Amino acid sequence: MRRAVVGWFLVLLCWGAAWAAEGPAQGPDLDAPGYHEQPSWFKVSFLDIRDDVREATSAGKRVVLYFYQDGCPYCKKLLETNLSQQDIVARMRKNFDVVSINMWGDREVTDLDGKVVTEKQFAERRRVMFTPTLLFLDEQGRVVLRMNGYYPPHKFMTVLDYVAGHLEDKLSYRDYYAKVDPEPAKGVLHREPGYMDPPYRLDARSGDRPLLVLFEQKDCPPCDELHLDILKRPESRKLMRHFDVVLLDMWSDTPVRTPDGRSIDAASWARALKIQYAPSMVFFDGSGKEVFRAEGYLRAFHTQSVLDYVASGAYRSQPSFQRYIQSRADKLESQGVHVDLWK
Repeated sequence: MRRAVVGWFLVLLCWGAAWAAEGPAQGPDLDAPGYHEQPSWFKVSFLDIRDDVREATSAGKRVVLYFYQDGCPYCKKLLETNLSQQDIVARMRKNFDVVSINMWGDREVTDLDGKVVTEKQFAERRRVMFTPTLLFLDEQGRVVLRMNGYYPPHKFMTVLDYVAGHLEDKLSYRDYYAKVDPEPAKGVLHREPGYMDPPYRLDARSGDRPLLVLFEQKDCPPCDELHLDILKRPESRKLMRHFDVVLLDMWSDTPVRTPDGRSIDAASWARALKIQYAPSMVFFDGSGKEVFRAEGYLRAFHTQSVLDYVASGAYRSQPSFQRYIQSRADKLESQGVHVDLWK
């Protein structure tokens, strides 16, 4: 009994390569605490690492070996927090093939020396002691950088840039990180005066103003930029006055009554709406019907154009948002207002 308790405790803490024989069996445990489905864009690999390296190299990419285990809260944190940010996902998909390895698994892995072992034996050979562990490989299969444990988004981005930039022969990662000195996220949700307060009974709003639901998360630099810069601009503030606004943590259990009358928590609603990125802006009309959404990172002009598209009702007569943007840009330019997409 004591051995079982200790083994389960180690799983919860994401430690325990030395106890591999007592770890969970191959395959995801959907009921395990912290389980999270991996992104569909992870590479479907036959786990011949030699082939993975060759294929990545021919595509101008590098391989990332992602060691995980079901029930690991830090793996869940990596997948939910970091890989819900569009800029991170875009950089990973452009520069890397991600191969997932279950550190307790029994699938066969062919290592770079041609030896066939199980996943758990492969993890032991690579000295994987906790999860998540990410090994970034170069074109010869050598480890360029080893990421032990969870890194917050601002630090994780520097790892991606360092390895994708082939900087390992120029300076150490430690020196690179000190040089770029990225600013961490604020770690808070930016609630503004005028946003709706709980309880969120979105089916019982008075009037026919459109509803804007902001799905965000605390550790999110793009969310910080949205609230601390873009939405503070005079034009943005003017447009925001046309909406009832609700700000929700997309991973929280905050109770919500949806516009169509369902009682649900924020995380389940985000999942039902297939929200993938933070921040996401979902718009509903006065009757509670979703009319538009914008997901991921947008600069000021596009954010303001999204707000104007819905607030003006233009979506009813112009179904193409891209044509609307071009028309709006042309109109502003004709009025002497220069449109800079990156300011």
